[in-house]
Amino acid sequence: MSKSVEVHDSNFDQMVLKSKTPVLVDFWAAWCGPCRMVEPVVEELAGEYEGKVTVARLNVDENMKTASQYGIMSIPTLLIFKDGAPVSNIIGFRPKAELKRSLDAVL
Repeated sequence: MSKSVEVHDSNFDQMVLKSKTPVLVDFWAAWCGPCRMVEPVVEELAGEYEGKVTVARLNVDENMKTASQYGIMSIPTLLIFKDGAPVSNIIGFRPKAELKRSLDAVL
């Protein structure tokens, strides 16, 4: 099973904006309870969409520049990027089926 990749301020452009496939970015923090709830769902999606969608995680406490750039005010926030631009914004914990619908919509 595939795992998500960690992205940072320093590699966000290369890993997300220049990706040839859509990218689901999980903006999270270690102290965030709902973030810990969504993490296993995000990891499952990484496996299920392997080769079709890149699944990435960005710690907002360690990467404030990118979080600020995309206006992340609440976490977890999941942004789906396609062709270098955010096309879907999911705030808070959501069921896996809802996340899959959002991903399928951009494929």
